[in-house]
Amino acid sequence: MKLAIFGATGRVGGEILKRALADGHEVKALVRSEKLETRPNLEVVIGDVRNADDIEKTIKGTTAVFSAIGTDRTTTLSDAAPLIVKSMEQNGVQQIISIGTAGILNSRLSPGLLRYEGGDSKRKMTFAAEEHEAVYRLFEKTSLHWTIVCPTYLPDGEAQGNYRTEKDFLPLEGKEITVGDTAEFAYRLLNSKEFIQSRVGLAY
Repeated sequence: MKLAIFGATGRVGGEILKRALADGHEVKALVRSEKLETRPNLEVVIGDVRNADDIEKTIKGTTAVFSAIGTDRTTTLSDAAPLIVKSMEQNGVQQIISIGTAGILNSRLSPGLLRYEGGDSKRKMTFAAEEHEAVYRLFEKTSLHWTIVCPTYLPDGEAQGNYRTEKDFLPLEGKEITVGDTAEFAYRLLNSKEFIQSRVGLAY
């Protein structure tokens, strides 16, 4: 399979990249600068995720997309997402697995709201959640086979495999999930139809 990865130099994106290459997939990764070492089956595209031409170069010829674009106090994510969707639609690429945040899962405390709106999350800053919600609302309007993986607190750490998942909600009493398990779960979705067109909460 040929995959496009956005955010491949980040924590989760880097782990997804490792797994894809280890399994023999061909990967095209869009990065801002020469941060990725050359590896077999890896095509590095130097560019900007907010540039339509760079997005097109990365998606053309692929069969599925991973997005692990960070929010880092900028609108990079919400700027890039419409360009990714447009390029996928134009190139007939159906599947996208995106890394989101638990803040955009449904609230258990305030039905009808998201966690970051309903008081479930202790985070006072809502910028990142708002960015991820913009992507979620965009995906909802498409016919793409999208899944947004929504981890809670995300410390560094290897995959352990003993995590819980729940469609549209954070598993009860979920406190954290490692980068390794988040990447492992997201990567496994490549061959699963279980959470197509939904968010999925992820926690131990």
